[in-house]
Amino acid sequence: MVTRRFIATDALLPGGWARDVLVEVDGAGFIAAVMPGFEGPAGTTRRLRGHVVPGVPNLHSHAFQRAMAGGAERRSPEGRDSFWTWRETMYRFVGLFMPEDAEAVAAQLYAELLEHGFTSVAEFHYLHHQPDGTPYSDPAEMAKRHVAAARRVGIGMTMLPSLYRHGGIFGKDPHDGQRRFLNDLDGFARIVEGAREATAGDAQMAVGLAPHSLRACTPAMIRKVSGFDGPIHIHAAEQPKEVEECLAVTGKRPVRWILDSLPVDERWVLIHATHMDEGEVEDLAKTGAVAGLCPSTEASLGDGTFALTRFLGAGGRFGIGTDSHVGTAPRDELRQLETSQRLRDHARAVATGEANPHPGRTLLDGALAGGAQASGRRLGAIAVGMRADLVELDPDHPTLVGRAGDGLLDAWVFSGQGNPVRTVVCGGRVVVEAGRHVDAGPIAEQFARTMRRLLA
Repeated sequence: MVTRRFIATDALLPGGWARDVLVEVDGAGFIAAVMPGFEGPAGTTRRLRGHVVPGVPNLHSHAFQRAMAGGAERRSPEGRDSFWTWRETMYRFVGLFMPEDAEAVAAQLYAELLEHGFTSVAEFHYLHHQPDGTPYSDPAEMAKRHVAAARRVGIGMTMLPSLYRHGGIFGKDPHDGQRRFLNDLDGFARIVEGAREATAGDAQMAVGLAPHSLRACTPAMIRKVSGFDGPIHIHAAEQPKEVEECLAVTGKRPVRWILDSLPVDERWVLIHATHMDEGEVEDLAKTGAVAGLCPSTEASLGDGTFALTRFLGAGGRFGIGTDSHVGTAPRDELRQLETSQRLRDHARAVATGEANPHPGRTLLDGALAGGAQASGRRLGAIAVGMRADLVELDPDHPTLVGRAGDGLLDAWVFSGQGNPVRTVVCGGRVVVEAGRHVDAGPIAEQFARTMRRLLA
């Protein structure tokens, strides 16, 4: 049954740009019909007069780290700061979080993501327990807080409870700062079951699994969960030190070990995969798995630069995430992704080919398809059967004025300041009006109270 109708003056469909596109939405929030060139009576239809693109999936989030964004930049006394020194700061900060804090921070983050054009989030969730490491009476308490935050703001979610047991490659003792993350397989199963209960019957929600990394899980643990029939996300080869440790313990690089030892296929998402050799790049692409790229965070942490040109040349699939949330906009992640390649290769328009000379379009198409695959949900395109996730870009914004077609996407990604996102529809529901989340005020007030307490 059609319950909502939108007419987009200009919309990006799977086959390209189209004018006067009627989008009908059913009661569950899926697209029931798409009619370009619609000339019928508008009726009770919402007109979107700007440029409408599909909502972008965010395939990697640690929501609690939004509270840290900008607060871990100070040089440490030892100097030579890195991912590893940042991680120590994170361990200290994470001990402060109570469940209500996690929910407030997640709600603020998810509202910001929507305001910038992300319409779904894959929450890689490992902040499970009380500050002393004791499980809550409901082991899935913290996961459910994130689900509640997503429901409040109206963003789609793939909840990814993370399995985290150790503190180094294949069985090293955990760090004291990791005690809130740690589970055995039985404890992890209880959290997954709680997440499933919390999301059951909700078309906006899905559940996957996230064995955290080769640093946090043994081979037996990863193999145990690798039969899961939904999305499986894992951090891999983010840092050279991780590669060195994996070589020392297994004789293989991290991505090579994963490819040789696990049933990697289209269910899998390798987060970062920054440090691969040429063979790993080629072989990862062949599996159909997604490389989960978080360019702003990878730049912030000094991780390195993903081998995008070689990976795309091999037919690889990718999506984007905001990870530590130093940035919260798809355009910023896509811009950083391309810019990093340009700096490394001393070239321009790197993410292009003969089929499309516009890097903005190539990058957006990749992020939509790969992000949808990584979410395990039907989204990422304005097409029948997909979630009704629509992002309207303001044609009068200084960044976009006078632009059209794929050149418009280049302008969105690579130029200007401010936010040209005007309206966002998620699952058929309008959640952003005039660039602002419909519940932004109360969400921001609660976030402010939380931050003042955390930083007191």
